[in-house]
Amino acid sequence: MTKTVSPSPANNRRSTPLRRPDPRQHADPLSYEHPWPSMADYAKRLALVSDAARTRHAYYRAMRLVHEHFSCDPASISENQLRDYILHVKTVRLWRPKTIRQTLACAKLFFVDMLGHRHWTLFSQVKIKDHDELPPVLSRDQVRALLLHVRLRRYRIPLKLIYCCGLRLSECLSLTIHDILGKENKLFVRASKGHKDRMVPLPTTMVEDLRAYWAFHRNPLLLFPNAGRGNTHGEPLRDRMHAASDPMPVSSIQRLMITARKELNLPFGSPHTLRHSFATHMLEGGASLHTIQSLLGHKQIDSTMVYLHLTHQSAQNTLRLMEGLCSDLPR
Repeated sequence: MTKTVSPSPANNRRSTPLRRPDPRQHADPLSYEHPWPSMADYAKRLALVSDAARTRHAYYRAMRLVHEHFSCDPASISENQLRDYILHVKTVRLWRPKTIRQTLACAKLFFVDMLGHRHWTLFSQVKIKDHDELPPVLSRDQVRALLLHVRLRRYRIPLKLIYCCGLRLSECLSLTIHDILGKENKLFVRASKGHKDRMVPLPTTMVEDLRAYWAFHRNPLLLFPNAGRGNTHGEPLRDRMHAASDPMPVSSIQRLMITARKELNLPFGSPHTLRHSFATHMLEGGASLHTIQSLLGHKQIDSTMVYLHLTHQSAQNTLRLMEGLCSDLPR
């Protein structure tokens, strides 16, 4: 990209903070039409305790599911009713432990912190243990086949970037031209999960791909602008992308991956699978856990250690050590 597109890191830090585009486009719950006054109060409470629109949206949605289940004002729900609801989603709906914990956290904020039901014991009674599930990972050949299968460049380039740098989908699509530090081979990931910034290496071939892609649409801010509706080729597409003020929505990439996975007969495959695959392949290549933790933006090393169980190399090394232990034992 040009000099104006790739400012130095120092200049980037001194400049006025950019409006970060949000490919998920979560509205603020304060702007919702609230079915009950208590939900309007809840939206205000969420605005006080959280700065992330995505978090506020998720918490509000969790309480909306509660009051829709009972078809009443959630402020009128008793502790026994809430207990029955948690039992329902756990044993009938078979929600994942993480989802149930989030629902409990949302309900505690609503019923205890907002309504003052501090005598409720439900929140200390429910015990939810995570399932020991390993994240799905594609082989390097499967990743290559997937990217070859994606014909349109506006979809292939962000998927390739997610894999090459281990990005989350929302992190990738919200990138601006100011985040690409081509001369330094670095990518600035701003305000990611937990409102954390991080800098990750950017391979030269990826820099060249991004430059060529940006040269097509030349959007003044966005790296992956929304293509909108209409002609999918040539000048009409370029003009829409150049004028776009919003990034490509995450649903576009997600739908594409579902279709590609089915057509390639892959057992699984999502944008986040590419992030898992990046971490696993880096570990197999010799990168340390702490390096991968930094690249992925994990707060805790425990989140990164799961990839130790996924690497083919680590399984081979373990088997070789075990063979050595057994080789000279009596038979």
